[in-house]
Amino acid sequence: MNVQQSMMTEALRRWRIIPVIVMEDPKNAGPLAAALLAGGLPIAEITLRTPGALEALRRIVGEQPEMFAGAGTVLNVRQAEQARKAGAHFVISPGLNRAVVDYCLEHDVPVYPGVATASEIEAAIESGLTLLKLWPIETLGGIQYLQFLAGPFVGIEFNPSGGINGTNLESYLACKNVVACGGSWMAPADWISGKQFDRIGTAVREIVTRTARFAGPPRRTPERNSVIRETRAR
Repeated sequence: MNVQQSMMTEALRRWRIIPVIVMEDPKNAGPLAAALLAGGLPIAEITLRTPGALEALRRIVGEQPEMFAGAGTVLNVRQAEQARKAGAHFVISPGLNRAVVDYCLEHDVPVYPGVATASEIEAAIESGLTLLKLWPIETLGGIQYLQFLAGPFVGIEFNPSGGINGTNLESYLACKNVVACGGSWMAPADWISGKQFDRIGTAVREIVTRTARFAGPPRRTPERNSVIRETRAR
């Protein structure tokens, strides 16, 4: 595991939650990031589902350097390259695209591809990955599916998403092979477009407080910004 992948994974272990963001207007990027930070959650997955997503990512990276801002819904190498050049701290894809994985590993960008089956997990392991997105988890079988996977895939961990919300989040975080859970319930698209940033900050603070017992110990990473700057320059 390279330095960047390790650092990002440790951040996920610390905060345990990945807000999945769909943003139409990049002008909302700064206020959204500020709301997440105010709520105690310095992580955001900006999904590449809208024309303004890359600009939103660039703005968050530029305006809130303490954020771990990454790109989600990365479907091909072109998008992975665009995300890297926008300053993404990580890349998440809905499926296992070996070309995307290879590109990210080559450029030292932390990558968490989506998997749904044992075969896909095995293919990801062949690429040297041990933390994967598991999606759509509720459709796949939820917590019981995670428990089944823990048997044959010792040492492999997951960031499940797809159907996780404030009601079932804690049950997922209690699973031994779960690092962090993704979801949009604390910052849905309509709240963002409606500029309800105080509401987002309150929702984030509530969920961070509720799940504090699941959070990993804080770890100092003083070299983080210099490592990220070096990665972007490549």
